[in-house]
Amino acid sequence: QAQLVESGGGLVQAGGSLRLSCAASGVTFSAYTMAWFRQAPGKERKFVAAISWSAGSTYYAESVKGRFTISRDNAANTVYLQMNNLKPEDTAVYFCAGAPKSSIATMTYAYNYWGQGTQVTVSS
Repeated sequence: QAQLVESGGGLVQAGGSLRLSCAASGVTFSAYTMAWFRQAPGKERKFVAAISWSAGSTYYAESVKGRFTISRDNAANTVYLQMNNLKPEDTAVYFCAGAPKSSIATMTYAYNYWGQGTQVTVSS
């Protein structure tokens, strides 16, 4: 079965950087649109960024545009989220998600596979 495992979360000060990784197994990774979502305590899971299966297109939530970069390495079955200039409002559990050859989407229902999440905490 498909498995997505996130890593790279942690505690950082505002203005700092983190790089999240999501390693996939059990799927034809290169054929999957991949995305990152995040969920703060008491809040719904929200879209952060997505990258098409061909890596030809990316899309970002306005709140992270210019600070976060999504990328993928199909040979390594891994998608990344480089997060720079982190802000306290970025604090959340970050989830990796995938969908086979899907158009880029910002809603959770569009994604078939999910990781367990990794905590990102940004202190002020």
